[in-house]
Amino acid sequence: MSLSPPTLERPMNRRSLENKNAVIHGAGGAIGGAIARAFAREGARVFLAGRSLGKLEAVAKDVAAAGGVAETARVDALDERAVKTRADAVAMRAGHIDIAVNAVGIMHVQGTPSRSCPSRITPIPSRATRGPTSSPRRQRPGT
Repeated sequence: MSLSPPTLERPMNRRSLENKNAVIHGAGGAIGGAIARAFAREGARVFLAGRSLGKLEAVAKDVAAAGGVAETARVDALDERAVKTRADAVAMRAGHIDIAVNAVGIMHVQGTPSRSCPSRITPIPSRATRGPTSSPRRQRPGT
């Protein structure tokens, strides 16, 4: 009797992030852009945030060319108020945030986006912050 290895297959018509909303800080960089493209390919609506609008627009164009949905916003991850304002705007527009990724390439920025989240979002343990992360849904303010 032989055992076959587990597979990661899923139905051809189902994408793993369908109907999910992802906010990606640092989306104009190589890693953040790659994450955004991958999430969009899997069905997520991606909200791209970063300092360089031109780089964000290039990623958004790639996402749209592949059939995905992306929105861009210039957000300085060092400005906690700007991060919170963007998260609130995304939650209002999309209804919720399912995934938040911090791909900002400056070491001292790594805690900023999650610190500004309200208490209804569970912080991600530090050992899990090395790559794409997901957290409980962020609901519209006041819900």
